[in-house]
Amino acid sequence: MSDLFTRAQAVIPGGVNSPVRAFGAVGGDPFFVARASGSHLWDTEGHDYLDYVQSWGASILGHAAPKVVEAVQRAAADGTSYGAPTEREVLLAEAIVERVPSVEKVRLVSSGTEAAMTAVRLARGATGRPKVLKFAGCYHGHLDALLVAAGSGVATLGLPGSAGVTEGAVSDTVVVPYNDESALDAAFDAYGADLAAVLVEPVAANMGLVLPAPGFLEGLQRRCDASGALLVFDEVITGFRVDRSGAQGWFGMTPDLSIFGKVIGGGLPLAAVGGRADVMDELAPVGPVYQAGTLSGNPLATAAGLAVLAELTDDAYRDLTGKATRLARGLREAAAASSVPVQVPQARTLVGLFCTPDPVVDYDTARTADGIRYAALFGRLLAGGVYVAPSPFETMFVSLAHTDAEIDRTTELAAEAFAAIVRG
Repeated sequence: MSDLFTRAQAVIPGGVNSPVRAFGAVGGDPFFVARASGSHLWDTEGHDYLDYVQSWGASILGHAAPKVVEAVQRAAADGTSYGAPTEREVLLAEAIVERVPSVEKVRLVSSGTEAAMTAVRLARGATGRPKVLKFAGCYHGHLDALLVAAGSGVATLGLPGSAGVTEGAVSDTVVVPYNDESALDAAFDAYGADLAAVLVEPVAANMGLVLPAPGFLEGLQRRCDASGALLVFDEVITGFRVDRSGAQGWFGMTPDLSIFGKVIGGGLPLAAVGGRADVMDELAPVGPVYQAGTLSGNPLATAAGLAVLAELTDDAYRDLTGKATRLARGLREAAAASSVPVQVPQARTLVGLFCTPDPVVDYDTARTADGIRYAALFGRLLAGGVYVAPSPFETMFVSLAHTDAEIDRTTELAAEAFAAIVRG
């Protein structure tokens, strides 16, 4: 155990400020990052890692992208927080509205959890209904009402929910298996008149990577329209990552509300909820639904977000998708060479990896994947200087800074790792 981790455990619960960082699912102690640039990061002991976590998807251009750093430095020279409106808040909201057809107005906040909390309160206020429906394995931040059958770190730790969440807090939360139309029909039959909102990751990326079955999202929208529930797309991961207008643009969907994060902050704390103008105008100071935040629309974060979005052209998405395809193909070939059964799903720029011979379509099938084998793969890749998510329930993020040579080196190392795992 490093001295820094020992010190951290003395003053921080578990030694980390977000649970997955503790390496509990993969074994060993976490490293502490000293700096990062492009596709690489370096720990405090000087080790160099090729990074496929990329701040959990936030660093789509790569770490310390020069234009982002320059934008933040310029912004910081003018002050780091005002608690008053700024021009860049307007510019970023305009950029989001221009890119996402379903979004007419935007409220900027500081985290994905805060955006999800706002979306739930807004939906309840706009509809006058109490219940929300979510899908098992989809993670929408750590607000009480949605921290049940959640993916991401909750799945990594093997928790059904969280201590401290009362029965009352989740009594109006309906949980349905992802991609299960029959269960969805039953839920709408039972609760449809009381549903304020249905929250869904259009591509589930917090239980590993699980794509929606053909027709699943379209059917979900039809049910919401018929019942009067608001359809809320959680695009904290997929927004501006899989397409210029998010997963909803890729699939041709029009949700009532959308949640964005990660990419739009350029690596700084920033998220947003946006959607139909009539719904968004239920927020104070126009409407009766209260939401506020001292650091909302922070001038450094908006500067970073604008710098990132300016770089995400159609050519950039084609480049990024090509890199992800190269990685996914290489991982499949690496596993096949040693007859290791894996599933390597891909959603354009996102890549997943499940150590299982069976297709993964929901949270239950994701949990049948071999976590021990994933941990062994993680350890061998890390020893070879490649850092992937320290959890089998997360996703691999390729950035525009990754090169073909680096991706090929990754898949070659994966081939060696799979072979070693088979040998035992």
